[in-house]
Amino acid sequence: MLIKNPKFEISSVSPKQYPSNGLPEIVLVGKSNVGKSSFINTMLNRKKLARTSSEPGKTRQINFYNIDNNFYFVDLPGYGYSKMSKKEQEQVGKFIEEYLFHRKEIACIVFLIDIRHNPTENDRLMYNYVISAGLPCIILGNKADKIAKTKVDDAINSLQKQLNPLGDIPFLPFSSERKIYQDDVWELLENYLK
Repeated sequence: MLIKNPKFEISSVSPKQYPSNGLPEIVLVGKSNVGKSSFINTMLNRKKLARTSSEPGKTRQINFYNIDNNFYFVDLPGYGYSKMSKKEQEQVGKFIEEYLFHRKEIACIVFLIDIRHNPTENDRLMYNYVISAGLPCIILGNKADKIAKTKVDDAINSLQKQLNPLGDIPFLPFSSERKIYQDDVWELLENYLK
């Protein structure tokens, strides 16, 4: 996909602040520091459109990135970050739930998990959440550059068996470092944007 002018549009915590132009939204979910912002930058071939940080828990609002007025990448706050106070976690949880269950523009959820580790309890909770919301979803085993290329397929199969034994959700490897998986992901996303 040729991207010409992606831009950050708004950070929001309530539906009143969401864009109202009806464009489809591709929503990124995953635990803190799994690489959601890096995913956006990699997919758009931009270095710093989405702010990345080595410190987890930086994204505390829902960030909307307008992609050439065709669709949005929507970056949700990561989960499982312990330094957020209980009250902050509850607030963030509420507006994520509000967004996921009521937003009509969601075209697809891109769920990022770390390819090097078994799914966490929080990953399982988020997976169940996405399934119960009835939203189309693809799951990416991120940080595929951190394991040997020969082990990537086995790692993806293992994650799929653990999270989605029915095999009815696409699972793909991804790496922001090595851009070798980008085209496969775009191909899937373009289907959901049609």
